[in-house]
Amino acid sequence: QVQLVESGGGLVQAGGSLRLSCAVSGRTFSTNGMAWFRQAPGKEREFVAAITWRAGRTDYADSVKGRFTISRNNAENTVYLQMNSLKPDDTAIYYCAADTTLGAVVSGGPNYWGQGTQVTVSS
Repeated sequence: QVQLVESGGGLVQAGGSLRLSCAVSGRTFSTNGMAWFRQAPGKEREFVAAITWRAGRTDYADSVKGRFTISRNNAENTVYLQMNSLKPDDTAIYYCAADTTLGAVVSGGPNYWGQGTQVTVSS
């Protein structure tokens, strides 16, 4: 089974930075797509960023492009989300997700989810 565990969330002032981590266990050759989603109270869950294990292809939501960077460490089976220039609108629970391909994890409905980590950005 694939298990995802997020960490690194916390409280930060607007303009600050945080780096989230997603530790992956039980990964197989058929699980190539990784992504971060977020959900704030009263809002729908939204896509943030995605990456593939093999080629490192990435995709970003327009709202975070230029501020957030997704990366992965294949040897450690860990995916990161570096968040810079944080805004209060970035406040949400951030979830790590996994699926077979980049396209599947972005828009196909990920098969695996982590428990989430809270990010709060104060003004």
